[in-house]
Amino acid sequence: MNDDEIREVMPHLYRFALWLARNPHTAEDLVQSCLAKALTRQRDSEQSLRAWLFTILYRQFVDGERRRKRYLKVLAFFTGEEPGGFTAESLAIADDTLALFATLPTEYRAVLLLVSVEGLSYKEVAHTLDIPPGTVMSRLSRARKMLHEKLEGQPTPLALRRLK
Repeated sequence: MNDDEIREVMPHLYRFALWLARNPHTAEDLVQSCLAKALTRQRDSEQSLRAWLFTILYRQFVDGERRRKRYLKVLAFFTGEEPGGFTAESLAIADDTLALFATLPTEYRAVLLLVSVEGLSYKEVAHTLDIPPGTVMSRLSRARKMLHEKLEGQPTPLALRRLK
């Protein structure tokens, strides 16, 4: 892969990225990340450079869209709004909440996201994380309590529930 080959394919990559992203700035970022990734990878000698770069760019786009959709789900969870209907105020509150959420221990964040955002049952979360269902419930309770304390700035008493 030499400079001339890259210069020749760049307009085609940009056009494809622009078609995918529908935003010139995002398209430029996609092309840049595609080329950066290509520099760290080894290409199969039989595959054309152009096809190889289009593959990398497309996968970068798909990965970015998946991340964006997950982020919108998390924002919707924290704001209580439908994705796309966010106000500046709700986005600011969500950003603060996400920053506090990031301070939770990993095992609490994982359980809270899987149950509250992804909608998995306690049994499914237990299987996914390879922990007992009781541990899922206690981590979820602790995660919610810790998040509430961080949001309110004061400890809250843990309410006990009777499970059937």
